[in-house]
Amino acid sequence: MNIGFIGLGIMGAPMAGHLIAAGHSLFLKSRRAVPEALVAAGGTACATAAEVASHADIVILMLPDTPDVEAVLFGADGVADAIKTGKTGKTGKTGKTVVDMSSISPIATKDFAARIAERGGAYLDAPVSGGEVGAKNAALSIMVGGDEADFGRVRPLFSAMGKTVTHVGPVGSGQVAKVANQIIVALTIEAVAEGLLFASKAGADPAKVREAITGGLATSRILELHGKRMIDRTFDPGFRIGLHQKDLNLALEGARALGVSLPATALAQQLFSACVANGGAAWDHSAMVRALELMAAHEVGAA
Repeated sequence: MNIGFIGLGIMGAPMAGHLIAAGHSLFLKSRRAVPEALVAAGGTACATAAEVASHADIVILMLPDTPDVEAVLFGADGVADAIKTGKTGKTGKTGKTVVDMSSISPIATKDFAARIAERGGAYLDAPVSGGEVGAKNAALSIMVGGDEADFGRVRPLFSAMGKTVTHVGPVGSGQVAKVANQIIVALTIEAVAEGLLFASKAGADPAKVREAITGGLATSRILELHGKRMIDRTFDPGFRIGLHQKDLNLALEGARALGVSLPATALAQQLFSACVANGGAAWDHSAMVRALELMAAHEVGAA
Protein backbone atom coordinates (compact mmCIF):
# COMPACT_ATOMS: atom_id res chain seq x y z
CA MET A 1 0.00 0.00 0.00
CA ASN A 2 0.93 3.67 -0.30
CA ILE A 3 0.95 4.85 3.30
CA GLY A 4 1.46 8.27 4.81
CA PHE A 5 2.94 8.48 8.30
CA ILE A 6 2.97 11.78 10.19
CA GLY A 7 4.69 11.94 13.59
CA LEU A 8 8.03 10.13 13.84
CA GLY A 9 9.01 10.45 17.48
CA ILE A 10 9.86 7.78 20.05
CA MET A 11 6.84 5.71 19.03
CA GLY A 12 6.17 6.73 15.45
CA ALA A 13 9.64 6.12 14.00
CA PRO A 14 9.84 2.40 14.83
CA MET A 15 6.19 1.90 13.84
CA ALA A 16 6.87 3.43 10.43
CA GLY A 17 9.97 1.28 10.15
CA HIS A 18 7.92 -1.90 10.59
CA LEU A 19 5.61 -0.83 7.76
CA ILE A 20 8.55 -0.20 5.43
CA ALA A 21 9.99 -3.59 6.38
CA ALA A 22 6.62 -5.16 5.50
CA GLY A 23 7.03 -3.87 1.94
CA HIS A 24 4.79 -0.80 1.94
CA SER A 25 5.67 2.53 0.31
CA LEU A 26 5.80 5.21 3.02
CA PHE A 27 5.53 8.99 2.67
CA LEU A 28 6.81 10.64 5.82
CA LYS A 29 6.45 13.93 7.71
CA SER A 30 7.54 14.92 11.20
CA ARG A 31 7.86 18.11 13.23
CA ARG A 32 11.60 17.54 13.21
CA ALA A 33 13.52 16.17 10.25
CA VAL A 34 12.43 12.74 9.02
CA PRO A 35 14.90 10.20 10.50
CA GLU A 36 17.60 9.35 7.99
CA ALA A 37 17.26 5.65 8.77
CA LEU A 38 13.69 5.64 7.48
CA VAL A 39 14.67 7.37 4.25
CA ALA A 40 17.58 4.97 3.81
CA ALA A 41 15.14 2.08 4.26
CA GLY A 42 12.99 3.39 1.40
CA GLY A 43 10.70 6.02 2.93
CA THR A 44 10.04 9.33 1.18
CA ALA A 45 10.29 12.57 3.16
CA CYS A 46 7.54 15.12 2.42
CA ALA A 47 7.38 18.85 3.14
CA THR A 48 3.74 19.06 4.27
CA ALA A 49 0.93 16.88 5.59
CA ALA A 50 -1.05 17.62 2.42
CA GLU A 51 1.82 16.28 0.33
CA VAL A 52 1.88 13.10 2.42
CA ALA A 53 -1.87 12.60 1.95
CA SER A 54 -1.73 13.32 -1.78
CA HIS A 55 0.52 10.27 -2.27
CA ALA A 56 -1.13 7.94 0.25
CA ASP A 57 -4.23 5.77 0.36
CA ILE A 58 -3.96 5.51 4.16
CA VAL A 59 -2.59 8.33 6.33
CA ILE A 60 -1.43 7.36 9.83
CA LEU A 61 -1.00 10.00 12.55
CA MET A 62 1.12 9.49 15.69
CA LEU A 63 1.05 12.89 17.42
CA PRO A 64 1.25 14.17 21.01
CA ASP A 65 -2.16 15.76 21.66
CA THR A 66 -5.58 16.78 20.34
CA PRO A 67 -4.53 20.23 19.01
CA ASP A 68 -1.65 18.63 17.11
CA VAL A 69 -4.00 16.22 15.36
CA GLU A 70 -6.44 19.00 14.48
CA ALA A 71 -3.64 21.16 13.05
CA VAL A 72 -2.23 18.34 10.92
CA LEU A 73 -5.68 17.38 9.63
CA PHE A 74 -7.31 20.77 9.09
CA GLY A 75 -4.60 23.42 9.30
CA ALA A 76 -2.76 25.02 6.40
CA ASP A 77 -1.41 22.35 4.03
CA GLY A 78 -3.18 19.75 6.14
CA VAL A 79 -4.31 16.24 5.33
CA ALA A 80 -7.85 17.42 4.60
CA ASP A 81 -6.56 19.51 1.70
CA ALA A 82 -5.83 16.24 -0.11
CA ILE A 83 -9.31 14.85 0.67
CA LYS A 84 -11.34 17.74 -0.72
CA THR A 85 -12.28 16.29 -4.08
CA GLY A 86 -15.67 15.09 -2.89
CA LYS A 87 -17.27 11.67 -2.54
CA THR A 88 -16.76 9.13 -5.28
CA GLY A 89 -17.70 5.55 -6.08
CA LYS A 90 -20.44 3.30 -4.75
CA THR A 91 -19.36 3.77 -1.13
CA GLY A 92 -19.44 7.57 -1.34
CA LYS A 93 -15.80 7.69 -0.21
CA THR A 94 -12.66 8.98 -1.88
CA GLY A 95 -10.68 5.87 -1.00
CA LYS A 96 -8.41 7.72 1.46
CA THR A 97 -8.44 6.65 5.09
CA VAL A 98 -7.13 8.60 8.08
CA VAL A 99 -5.87 6.40 10.94
CA ASP A 100 -5.18 8.40 14.09
CA MET A 101 -2.95 6.36 16.40
CA SER A 102 -2.39 9.29 18.77
CA SER A 103 -4.00 9.36 22.22
CA ILE A 104 -6.47 12.25 22.15
CA SER A 105 -9.96 13.32 23.20
CA PRO A 106 -12.74 10.85 22.26
CA ILE A 107 -15.11 13.79 21.77
CA ALA A 108 -12.74 15.60 19.42
CA THR A 109 -12.13 12.32 17.60
CA LYS A 110 -15.81 12.05 16.66
CA ASP A 111 -15.76 15.62 15.36
CA PHE A 112 -12.61 15.03 13.30
CA ALA A 113 -14.09 11.85 11.84
CA ALA A 114 -17.27 13.66 10.82
CA ARG A 115 -15.27 16.44 9.12
CA ILE A 116 -13.17 13.91 7.19
CA ALA A 117 -16.33 12.01 6.22
CA GLU A 118 -17.81 15.23 4.78
CA ARG A 119 -14.87 15.25 2.38
CA GLY A 120 -15.43 11.62 1.45
CA GLY A 121 -12.66 10.09 3.55
CA ALA A 122 -12.82 7.25 6.07
CA TYR A 123 -11.54 7.56 9.64
CA LEU A 124 -10.28 5.15 12.29
CA ASP A 125 -9.05 6.02 15.78
CA ALA A 126 -6.43 3.47 16.81
CA PRO A 127 -4.45 4.49 19.91
CA VAL A 128 -1.80 2.13 21.21
CA SER A 129 -0.38 0.81 24.46
CA GLY A 130 3.00 -0.76 25.02
CA GLY A 131 5.36 2.20 25.03
CA GLU A 132 8.70 2.50 23.29
CA VAL A 133 9.54 -1.18 23.84
CA GLY A 134 6.26 -2.29 22.27
CA ALA A 135 6.77 0.05 19.31
CA LYS A 136 10.30 -1.21 18.66
CA ASN A 137 9.28 -4.87 18.96
CA ALA A 138 6.03 -4.56 16.95
CA ALA A 139 4.26 -5.76 20.08
CA LEU A 140 1.82 -2.89 20.68
CA SER A 141 -1.76 -3.33 21.81
CA ILE A 142 -3.92 -1.42 19.33
CA MET A 143 -7.48 -0.35 20.20
CA VAL A 144 -9.54 0.61 17.16
CA GLY A 145 -12.73 2.59 16.70
CA GLY A 146 -14.51 3.01 13.38
CA ASP A 147 -16.41 1.24 10.63
CA GLU A 148 -15.79 -2.51 10.55
CA ALA A 149 -15.09 -2.56 6.80
CA ASP A 150 -12.52 0.22 7.17
CA PHE A 151 -10.95 -1.69 10.06
CA GLY A 152 -10.71 -4.83 7.96
CA ARG A 153 -8.93 -2.96 5.18
CA VAL A 154 -6.32 -1.48 7.55
CA ARG A 155 -5.89 -4.49 9.83
CA PRO A 156 -2.81 -5.87 7.98
CA LEU A 157 -1.01 -2.62 8.79
CA PHE A 158 -1.97 -2.88 12.46
CA SER A 159 -0.66 -6.45 12.51
CA ALA A 160 2.72 -5.21 11.26
CA MET A 161 2.97 -2.82 14.22
CA GLY A 162 1.20 -4.63 17.05
CA LYS A 163 0.64 -7.94 18.74
CA THR A 164 -2.92 -7.41 19.98
CA VAL A 165 -5.39 -5.68 17.65
CA THR A 166 -8.97 -5.17 18.83
CA HIS A 167 -11.88 -3.50 17.02
CA VAL A 168 -13.62 -1.96 20.02
CA GLY A 169 -16.60 -0.33 18.29
CA PRO A 170 -17.59 2.83 16.36
CA VAL A 171 -15.41 5.93 15.96
CA GLY A 172 -14.19 7.19 19.33
CA SER A 173 -14.27 3.75 20.98
CA GLY A 174 -10.54 3.26 20.54
CA GLN A 175 -9.82 6.49 22.36
CA VAL A 176 -12.22 5.54 25.17
CA ALA A 177 -10.36 2.23 25.57
CA LYS A 178 -7.01 4.07 25.64
CA VAL A 179 -8.20 6.47 28.35
CA ALA A 180 -9.30 3.47 30.42
CA ASN A 181 -5.90 1.88 29.81
CA GLN A 182 -4.09 5.00 30.98
CA ILE A 183 -6.15 5.16 34.16
CA ILE A 184 -5.22 1.57 34.99
CA VAL A 185 -1.54 2.08 34.13
CA ALA A 186 -1.24 5.23 36.27
CA LEU A 187 -2.91 3.65 39.26
CA THR A 188 -0.78 0.53 38.98
CA ILE A 189 2.40 2.63 38.82
CA GLU A 190 1.24 4.39 41.98
CA ALA A 191 0.57 1.07 43.73
CA VAL A 192 3.98 -0.35 42.78
CA ALA A 193 5.68 2.87 43.90
CA GLU A 194 3.96 2.81 47.30
CA GLY A 195 4.75 -0.86 47.85
CA LEU A 196 8.44 -0.54 46.99
CA LEU A 197 8.78 2.71 48.97
CA PHE A 198 7.23 1.05 52.02
CA ALA A 199 9.56 -1.95 51.70
CA SER A 200 12.65 0.22 51.31
CA LYS A 201 11.76 2.55 54.19
CA ALA A 202 11.15 -0.50 56.42
CA GLY A 203 14.70 -1.68 55.72
CA ALA A 204 14.07 -4.45 53.20
CA ASP A 205 15.89 -4.72 49.89
CA PRO A 206 13.29 -3.48 47.37
CA ALA A 207 14.88 -5.55 44.59
CA LYS A 208 14.37 -8.73 46.64
CA VAL A 209 10.83 -7.68 47.60
CA ARG A 210 10.03 -7.10 43.93
CA GLU A 211 11.46 -10.52 43.08
CA ALA A 212 9.42 -12.17 45.85
CA ILE A 213 6.06 -10.68 44.90
CA THR A 214 6.49 -11.03 41.14
CA GLY A 215 5.43 -14.67 41.52
CA GLY A 216 2.21 -13.83 43.38
CA LEU A 217 -1.10 -12.08 42.78
CA ALA A 218 0.55 -8.65 42.83
CA THR A 219 2.56 -9.38 39.72
CA SER A 220 2.14 -7.18 36.65
CA ARG A 221 4.12 -5.88 33.71
CA ILE A 222 4.40 -2.58 35.57
CA LEU A 223 5.89 -4.28 38.63
CA GLU A 224 8.26 -6.14 36.31
CA LEU A 225 9.35 -3.20 34.13
CA HIS A 226 8.64 -0.01 36.04
CA GLY A 227 9.41 -1.50 39.44
CA LYS A 228 12.90 -2.20 38.12
CA ARG A 229 13.15 1.36 36.81
CA MET A 230 12.28 2.69 40.27
CA ILE A 231 14.97 0.55 41.89
CA ASP A 232 17.63 1.17 39.21
CA ARG A 233 16.75 4.91 38.97
CA THR A 234 16.43 4.77 35.18
CA PHE A 235 13.86 7.43 34.37
CA ASP A 236 14.69 8.26 30.77
CA PRO A 237 11.40 8.00 28.83
CA GLY A 238 9.78 5.46 27.78
CA PHE A 239 6.58 7.37 28.14
CA ARG A 240 6.85 10.91 29.44
CA ILE A 241 4.99 12.11 32.52
CA GLY A 242 3.78 15.13 30.53
CA LEU A 243 2.00 12.85 28.05
CA HIS A 244 0.47 10.68 30.77
CA GLN A 245 -0.79 13.84 32.45
CA LYS A 246 -2.52 14.74 29.19
CA ASP A 247 -4.22 11.33 29.11
CA LEU A 248 -5.41 11.62 32.71
CA ASN A 249 -6.78 15.08 31.91
CA LEU A 250 -8.89 13.41 29.22
CA ALA A 251 -10.07 10.89 31.80
CA LEU A 252 -11.03 13.54 34.35
CA GLU A 253 -12.71 15.75 31.75
CA GLY A 254 -14.69 12.75 30.53
CA ALA A 255 -15.60 11.81 34.09
CA ARG A 256 -17.02 15.27 34.72
CA ALA A 257 -19.08 15.06 31.53
CA LEU A 258 -20.39 11.62 32.48
CA GLY A 259 -21.00 12.48 36.14
CA VAL A 260 -18.52 9.80 37.27
CA SER A 261 -16.11 10.11 40.20
CA LEU A 262 -12.52 8.93 39.59
CA PRO A 263 -10.82 9.76 42.91
CA ALA A 264 -7.72 7.58 42.48
CA THR A 265 -7.18 8.96 38.97
CA ALA A 266 -7.22 12.48 40.44
CA LEU A 267 -4.63 11.41 43.03
CA ALA A 268 -2.36 9.97 40.35
CA GLN A 269 -2.66 13.22 38.40
CA GLN A 270 -1.63 15.22 41.45
CA LEU A 271 1.43 13.02 41.96
CA PHE A 272 2.40 13.60 38.33
CA SER A 273 1.90 17.33 38.92
CA ALA A 274 4.31 17.17 41.87
CA CYS A 275 6.89 15.57 39.57
CA VAL A 276 6.38 18.28 36.95
CA ALA A 277 6.79 20.97 39.61
CA ASN A 278 10.19 19.43 40.32
CA GLY A 279 11.27 19.50 36.69
CA GLY A 280 9.97 16.06 35.75
CA ALA A 281 7.64 16.60 32.79
CA ALA A 282 10.08 14.68 30.58
CA TRP A 283 10.77 11.89 33.10
CA ASP A 284 9.40 8.43 32.40
CA HIS A 285 6.01 7.94 34.08
CA SER A 286 7.55 5.36 36.43
CA ALA A 287 9.19 8.39 38.09
CA MET A 288 5.86 9.04 39.82
CA VAL A 289 7.68 7.31 42.68
CA ARG A 290 9.76 10.47 43.13
CA ALA A 291 6.70 12.42 44.30
CA LEU A 292 6.08 9.80 47.00
CA GLU A 293 9.78 9.77 47.90
CA LEU A 294 9.71 13.53 48.50
CA MET A 295 6.87 13.11 50.97
CA ALA A 296 8.65 10.23 52.70
CA ALA A 297 12.10 11.89 52.66
CA HIS A 298 13.39 8.53 51.47
CA GLU A 299 14.47 7.15 48.11
CA VAL A 300 13.65 3.61 47.04
CA GLY A 301 16.84 1.61 47.28
CA ALA A 302 18.55 4.05 49.66
CA ALA A 303 20.78 2.41 52.26
